[in-house]
Amino acid sequence: MKSKLIQNKTLRLDFQYILDLIPSGYRVLDLGCGDGDLLYLLKKKGVRGQGIEKDEECIYKCIERGVIVHHGDLDEGLKHHIKKSFDYVILNQTIQETHNPGNIIKDSLRIGKKVIVVFPNFAHWKNRLQILFKGITPVSDNLPYRWYNTPNLHFLSITDFEEFCSVQKFKIEDHAFFSDKNRIETKPNLFAKLALFVLTE
Repeated sequence: MKSKLIQNKTLRLDFQYILDLIPSGYRVLDLGCGDGDLLYLLKKKGVRGQGIEKDEECIYKCIERGVIVHHGDLDEGLKHHIKKSFDYVILNQTIQETHNPGNIIKDSLRIGKKVIVVFPNFAHWKNRLQILFKGITPVSDNLPYRWYNTPNLHFLSITDFEEFCSVQKFKIEDHAFFSDKNRIETKPNLFAKLALFVLTE
């Protein structure tokens, strides 16, 4: 996972939403925590967080900033974690990089009381235009890779994920949608670049 802070160091809107949502003292597991940017901010708030990450360079950066992190591959499962051992499990721009998102979310709901899922919305209007007029796999600021070097295994939209939750019987407790600078309230599947869902059993 790449660093989750944008280049000008402005706090990302999804980070702010998560920081506002999770109270001090809660236990959090961040799956695919990257450089530990979000965990570091949660730690400063008093949240008891730890992460799982498979990229060794990212793990070193987590350790440098005092973030607790374990080396692991999410696709190998989370069976060693005890049921409801965390208040929140976070999958921030992680789920689209996993082989079996359904199993990972089910496992996350087993070990966490609530699960926060954040992903880039592939159906954003700029992505649609690239497909329509250029006939290419979209490249954008939140989908910055080409088809041949992308870590993303799944390209999903907000509508896709809502349908997925309905099929899997995941309860959507809350959601929020973002552009670069604002919350998106109208037609998020068209205008939002990033989607956030809070799931429960």
